Amino acid sequence: MRIVHCFLVLMLSVSTITLSAQPQRGSRNQTPPPYVAPVYPDGTTATENNIPGYGYPRLDAQNRAYFSIEAPQVQKMVVDICNKKYDMNRDDKGVWTVTTDPLVVGFHYYFLEADGFRVSDPAVYTYFGCSRDASGIDVPEGAAGDYYSIRNVAHGQVRECVYYSEVSKKFRRIYVYTPAEYEKNISEKYPVLYLQHGMGEDQTGWSKQGRMQYIMDNLIAEKKAEPMIVVMESGDVEASFGPGSGSIEEYGAALTKIMINDLIPYIDNTFRTLTDRDHRAMAGLSWGGRQTFQTVLPNIDKFSYLGTFSGAIFGMDLKTAYNGVFNNPDEFNKKIHYFFMGMGSEENFGAERTVQQLNDMGINAVYYESEGTAHEWLTWRRCLKEFVPHLFKN
Repeated sequence: MRIVHCFLVLMLSVSTITLSAQPQRGSRNQTPPPYVAPVYPDGTTATENNIPGYGYPRLDAQNRAYFSIEAPQVQKMVVDICNKKYDMNRDDKGVWTVTTDPLVVGFHYYFLEADGFRVSDPAVYTYFGCSRDASGIDVPEGAAGDYYSIRNVAHGQVRECVYYSEVSKKFRRIYVYTPAEYEKNISEKYPVLYLQHGMGEDQTGWSKQGRMQYIMDNLIAEKKAEPMIVVMESGDVEASFGPGSGSIEEYGAALTKIMINDLIPYIDNTFRTLTDRDHRAMAGLSWGGRQTFQTVLPNIDKFSYLGTFSGAIFGMDLKTAYNGVFNNPDEFNKKIHYFFMGMGSEENFGAERTVQQLNDMGINAVYYESEGTAHEWLTWRRCLKEFVPHLFKN
């Protein structure tokens, strides 16, 4: 059973804390206590998400996670991994420990609960998910995960940029990936993929949780993908849909106008891009998949590639959707060079059914299924790996 990603209902997750006394005035000349090397459980290694210098959390060969937290004044400590809670045990020195059940491979959000108060683990890096900063733990796949691992290949850059949107009347923050050769081939222009995250996440998600830049570096190095620029916007869905969000149709829908009127012109004016529709693509995961439909389908004059990864495409009448865009399959197939819809085998987001309906209407849509995964980052890493090699080949 896969651990599912947070979507509408917030999924929570796991980690480690050390609470230490602050140094006192006048203690400068005191002799520090002798150093005692930490002793870790045999066969365990620190997770790659740990901040350097922190030994916990750890993983063993069975993918069980080990936590050790020094918190002598806390009365109850719990590790919460996607709503599966593990009560921790306290020793006489106030150190809390627990070992989880084996975790499935992939990325997991988690939290600590100290006397009922939910906090991020200060021993690991934080990731924006579940509409807040969360702790994260990546359970490695081994060789199967080489495509998103850091390898000895030429590496691109992920940079943070700020632009002003006349639509939203505010400055907006984006992340932009440029391929390794971008800094060297200064006369070369590049196609652009606009890549969206899901509900409760932000523009950092694809580069942190999704490891997008390593997927791109590796595919480009293997000549499986064309060098391209990847743009990641916030999408205005950091806070999950709920009271105050407006209607479900309005939630995050402003992204379309922002992209068409502000973001695309900014990217084309700032970076060396190929500005025609044949060199512009958009894809998104979960709610970002819905935003991709909302943006591309009414603006086929500006895009020629389309992808959804566990896309939140609900309640859509394909015969009438987006002014009947699917009713002229010959015209649609001529303009959209590649139409991809993927999801995990353990989730029920309807992508397979939608693709079959589109195919029956004569639309060249392609379905991909990530075996054994649910609504989570491992599904979306795999979808990106499958989608990108088909871009900008024509």
